[in-house]
Amino acid sequence: MLKGLLFDLDGVLADTAQYHLLAWRELAERLNIDLPAAADADLRGRSRLDSLNLLLQYGHELEQFSAAEKASLMAEKNRHYQALVKRLTPQALLPGIADLLAAAQADGVMMAVASSSQNAPLILDQLGIADYFAGVADPTKVHQGKPAPDIYQAAQALLGLDADEVIGFEDAPAGVAAIKAAGQFAVGIGDDWVLRAADIIVPTTAELNYGQLKQAFNAD
Repeated sequence: MLKGLLFDLDGVLADTAQYHLLAWRELAERLNIDLPAAADADLRGRSRLDSLNLLLQYGHELEQFSAAEKASLMAEKNRHYQALVKRLTPQALLPGIADLLAAAQADGVMMAVASSSQNAPLILDQLGIADYFAGVADPTKVHQGKPAPDIYQAAQALLGLDADEVIGFEDAPAGVAAIKAAGQFAVGIGDDWVLRAADIIVPTTAELNYGQLKQAFNAD
């Protein structure tokens, strides 16, 4: 029986990934690191430290910074990112998300956020949807980031549910892999080939229909 929905944030609830990428690219420019076009896709869905390490790998500078220096760089990037996301309004919600959240709430289904972003509470407030969620999993308290299942297991635990009682929503392969590794039902949003490991795939959030998702989940 469906009792909970677990959401990634960037690219699922709102397109905040663009702000992450802008902030990382600004940091790369300051460090004189030339990021290839593929970096945008590679940086999506990663933890802050994993993203920084990837950026430094592009510049062949991974071993040039101490842990303390890396912490300073991550804080610098995050300050810029937070300034950018403060521009968000409820109009930044992706199509179909407001209806999905309202339908799930009306059906008595609990919801939580399973995002690698440490800024998820701030973003939910900016989007005006914080009250829909019973909890936000803390990415700093999980052992491994996506594609490991830890963040989805943490979000599930916040709701006090079992793996066979929840649906996870993702737009990245690493996120879908995390959902499946947690033993949960996965909805992928995006390209059907890229997200082929998901149980259901829709091209955009506009195609998310709560009734249809619940029916598919119950039939699984």
